[in-house]
Order: sequence, then structure tokens, then C-alpha cells
Amino acid sequence: MPAAGKLTPAHPWRAFFVLGFLTAAAVAPAATRPGALPELAQVGVPNAEEGARLIEQFRQAGIAGEYFLEFELRSLPRRGEGQTFKGRWWGGRNDQGAITRIEVTDAAGGLHRLLLQNGDNPKVWRLRNGLSVEVGVAELMAPLIPGVEVSAFDLQMPYLYWPGGSVEKITRVLGRPTNAFLFPAPASFKAHYTEIAAARAYFDTQFNVPTQTEVIGRNGKVTKTLSLLSLQTVNKTQVLPKAFDYRNEVTRDKTRLQIVGAALNQTFPATVFQSAALGQAVPPPPASAIVPFTR
Repeated sequence: MPAAGKLTPAHPWRAFFVLGFLTAAAVAPAATRPGALPELAQVGVPNAEEGARLIEQFRQAGIAGEYFLEFELRSLPRRGEGQTFKGRWWGGRNDQGAITRIEVTDAAGGLHRLLLQNGDNPKVWRLRNGLSVEVGVAELMAPLIPGVEVSAFDLQMPYLYWPGGSVEKITRVLGRPTNAFLFPAPASFKAHYTEIAAARAYFDTQFNVPTQTEVIGRNGKVTKTLSLLSLQTVNKTQVLPKAFDYRNEVTRDKTRLQIVGAALNQTFPATVFQSAALGQAVPPPPASAIVPFTR
């Protein structure tokens, strides 16, 4: 039976964050008790060489094989009632990096499809009028569907490949020593988003997995936060993320991405991850292969 768990210091975990977090993994033994954690001064901040190694290690790690997720996007506006939207997620990896196909149904019943290629040369395609169209940088921050705080930028996390990333500080997240990596926005990105200066990702010092990311404005204030909320054990051995919050720190609106089922160790037709085939419907794995998550 699948088991649920909150992300706590005592939880043995293998955690991922959306496209980046679902494609990077670190197997860890049971963590030490909170009271036994070392002081931050004892941990030490990685130097530039070690910081670069940790970033590259995260980029290259990943779930073995291909996988499928069923998820829900629940809008949680500061005022008014929210809505819940259903989606599907096919994930894998090619010679360029992680690749993901996503389908989400909007409030009007319209189906939105995206293909996200991660790596040094990230790309995003959307289905428009039955045709696959590559999305430029200027559209990366647009919501996946109207009414949610999740964009292609949030899922792809391209800042993990921005040059000049470094360890900004060491702090604690969820009670654990964590390296805060700062990724300055490149000129090509700032040309379209002048209000964004950088992104910050918090990596657990022991397991080298992110527990939170932030988008930083020109004034140094956080404008958007992505937080991992809970985990789910699948097939008794594999721990996957269960819920994330995307919070707009300006409007205070947020969207919760809740994974409701997963099928691991899948083999998909090559067309699933081809941009030219984005207009073609892809059936999910059989229901018997999808492990439901606890609510």
C-alpha cells in the first residue's frame, strides 16, 4: 500500500521538484534527529568548485526510465473561490536532458498541451490551433491555463542552467542545513523580464535536493515561491513528491499542484516526446499500472 509522509527532518526521502525535482534524485538513509543536526558553522559553505559540482550533479541525476503522473492544479486565490483542474504528465530523459509532456484541462473544458525540454538549450512547445508552436522566452511566465499561478518557467526551472550560479549562504529549511544557491538572470532573460533579477534554490546539504525555490525581483524581494509540501512512497521503495505550492508573493494568490497517481518504469512511444506529435492524443498507462496517492 502506498504511504504518505510530510517532508520532515526525520523522514528518509528521495525528493524532487517539478521538472527539476522530478528528474533529480538522491537516495538517503534515515536522517538524524533534529536535535542531532550539526551547527551551520560546522557544515561549511561549499567553495565555487564544489558548488558547481553540486549543481551539475543535480542536473544529471534522475528517475530511471520513463514515468507517468496524474495531477490536479488547485487555485487558491487570496479572495474568492478557487477551482481544481486535472492534468497528466509524461516524463523521461533524452541526450539533451529531462523532457516532459503535460496536458491540463481548463475551466471551459479546453485541453492544453505542452512539451518542455530541459538542459543547456531549454525549449518549450505549446499546442495552438492543432499545431505545435515553440514558445519564446517572452511567454515562459504565462500561466499554463487561466487562473493558476503555474507557468512553463516554474515547471522547467531553466535557472538551474543559468551561468554564474553560486552558493549565496547556508541556512536552515525544515530544520536542516541547506545551501542557498543564487542564479543571476542572464541578459537574454532580463531583456523580456526586467523586473526579475535572479532565482534562488535551497539545496539540502546532505542529500543535494532542493526543498524550495524563489524568484527574486530587482529590489531583492521574493516575488514568487515554490515549496515542496509532502511526499508519497510508491511500491514501498520509491518516494515521490506529492504536493507543491506556487505562491505569488505580490498578490498572495497561490496554486497547489497535487499528484494523485503515478506509474513508474514505463516505456512510451517515441512520439510522446516529439514536438511535431504534440497534436496527437496519447493514452495514459493502464489503470492497473497507476498507483493512487493517498488524499
